[in-house]
Amino acid sequence: MAMANISLKTAVLGLNADGLDLLRAAVNARNFDICAVADSDINVAEEIAARYNCAPFDDYRQLVIQNDLDVLLVGAPIHLCDDQIRTAMKKKINIVRLAPPSLNFEHIADLVKIAQKNNVRLLTISPNRFAPGFTKLREYLRDKDLSQFHLITALCFLPDNLNDLEDRWLNDPELAGGGVLLRNCYHIIDELVMDIGLPEKVFAVSTNHAPDRQQRLSITEDTINITFKFSETLVANLTATRIFGPEEQSIRIHGNKICITATAESFTIADNTGNVIEQSVCEANRLENIEAALKSIAAGITKPDSNPIIGDETSDLKNMAVIESAYLSTRTASPEEPAKILELEANIPQ
Repeated sequence: MAMANISLKTAVLGLNADGLDLLRAAVNARNFDICAVADSDINVAEEIAARYNCAPFDDYRQLVIQNDLDVLLVGAPIHLCDDQIRTAMKKKINIVRLAPPSLNFEHIADLVKIAQKNNVRLLTISPNRFAPGFTKLREYLRDKDLSQFHLITALCFLPDNLNDLEDRWLNDPELAGGGVLLRNCYHIIDELVMDIGLPEKVFAVSTNHAPDRQQRLSITEDTINITFKFSETLVANLTATRIFGPEEQSIRIHGNKICITATAESFTIADNTGNVIEQSVCEANRLENIEAALKSIAAGITKPDSNPIIGDETSDLKNMAVIESAYLSTRTASPEEPAKILELEANIPQ
């Protein structure tokens, strides 16, 4: 859906922390005309609407129905606004939300098909894509021969925040069973797939501290360890947990002569004796990263032929196929192939 100018009529659905980050970044980006905001708490909606001179709503559906929008920025948790997202896309409204993009692979595949049918964009912002450390890693690997690398180790430590009311659903077996920890590790999985490619095979094991075996089968995990086989000579290992700290997201790539380490804030190349060859450290600002993503999205929506978006719907499908493969592997105790999930469920080429 291409618009003639760069000022996109925009509304924000959900004024939680994510929604407010999207709103502030959109205002700073100067490509989005904020015309409405919505939150289940009308007092919050009215306060924010007064601050940004736009219309307040406490009904997500009415926000979508009553406004002629180019873009809907979604901050609300996906399980609370799935119907409104579908309605918006059928009204030819582009959807932008923060990662993770969906509850599972089947869900994202269905949403992408609706977007394609209605010729709109369904886009996920992963702030890591624009973080300085991971950006340098991507640029460094872009023209490198990956055969010189043999092992990747990635860490994703996420503190347990289930005391927040909007995160209580993570304990609901129907909504969250075996599908939360890795969804929240979307940013690291996204980096691996963008930098290295879709893994050929995925093998995973997980644990949790539920008191009995039946509960352990139906609630989300506390720790998961995944091995990715990218080729005959390159494998990766991702350890994700919410019971170990402090919070950390990092990727380390081991080569024949060098070791590369990246976080959101830093990028380091060292030889295999530990001597630093190159190092860059820069503060990672989440709001600035979201703003950069929104500027890219605005350009991609208005002039799609000349402005490819970093991380489009295909990225979402690939990443969620990897996550789906990992969870399937925990149940089958066998390696699984993300490419097969893409072919069977979404008919998406790799």
